[in-house]
Amino acid sequence: MRLGVIINPSSGRGKGAARGELVLKTLDERGQSYLNLSGNTIDEANANARHAINDDLIDGLVVVGGDGIAHLGVNIACDTGISLGVVAAGTGNDLARSLGMPEGDVIAGTHAVLDKLGSPRKVDAIKAHSSTGQFWFFGTASAGFDALCNQRANEMTWPKGPRRYDIAMVLELAKFKPIHYEATIDGEHRSFDAMLCAVANGPAFGGGMLIAPDAKVDDGYLDLFIVHAMSRLELLKVFPKVYTGGHVTHPAVEFVRAKSVKLSSGNMPVYSDGEARGHSPLTSTVVAGALSVFA
Repeated sequence: MRLGVIINPSSGRGKGAARGELVLKTLDERGQSYLNLSGNTIDEANANARHAINDDLIDGLVVVGGDGIAHLGVNIACDTGISLGVVAAGTGNDLARSLGMPEGDVIAGTHAVLDKLGSPRKVDAIKAHSSTGQFWFFGTASAGFDALCNQRANEMTWPKGPRRYDIAMVLELAKFKPIHYEATIDGEHRSFDAMLCAVANGPAFGGGMLIAPDAKVDDGYLDLFIVHAMSRLELLKVFPKVYTGGHVTHPAVEFVRAKSVKLSSGNMPVYSDGEARGHSPLTSTVVAGALSVFA
C-alpha cells in the first residue's frame, strides 16, 4: 500500500512543519511507501491529492495537522472513497479526538494510523450544503453565534490556541441578540430563537468543547445542539460548562437526534470543523458509513 501524505506546516501554532517531518521520518522507519502531496496552499494540496487518487498513485491518504486539514481530508475521502488517516498536530484536534487517535504525540499518531492500514473502520459523515455549495464534514457545522465567534477568532492574531475562541465569544456577545431560526428536522418544521445552534456528528468542537457529549460517529444519526434564547449574562455562566459537558442539564439546552436538518438563519456565516463554508441556509444529512478511516 502506498500512502499520500498532506502536511499543514502552519498547524499547531506554527509547529506543523517540524511535526510533519517527524511523521515522514516515522513512515521511513516503518518502511512505509508514501507520496508527499503537501502544497503551498490548501487548494494545491487538494488538487495534488485528487490527481494522485484519480491516477491510482496512492491507496490511502494521511493528513497531518489540525481540524482544518482533517476537514480537507474528510472531503477528499468522502468524494473518492479512499481511506483516511488523521495525525493530530494542530491546536484543536477535535476530529482526531472523536476517532480516539493520539494527541500531542505525532509519532504515536503515525504508528496508530499504520497499525490500522489493514483494517480501516467505517464511520458516518455529514453531507452538507450552504451558499457556496456542497461539502462534507465529520465534526460539526453551525450557522449562528458560534459561527460568528469562529469568524472573529480566525481574524484575531492574539492569543494563540483555544483561548482565542473564548475571547472572541466575549467580544461578539457584547453586541449579540438571539438569532431566529427556521428549521426543518426530518421533514418537520420548527421555528425558534436561539443563542447558538450546531449540527454535530462527534462530541466536540472548538478545541475540546463537549457540546454534544453523547454524539457518536457511527450511530447513523446527527445531533442538533440548540441553546435557546437567554440573557447574555446567563450565557456567560453556562458557556464554561461546555468543556465538561455540564451544560446539558440547563433548561435552555436542547438536543435533537435526526437524520437530516436544514437551518435558515438569515445571512449568518456557516462554519464547519473550524472552516468557513459560506452562509445560511445550511442543510446537513448524515450518511452512515460514508467515511473509511485508519483508526
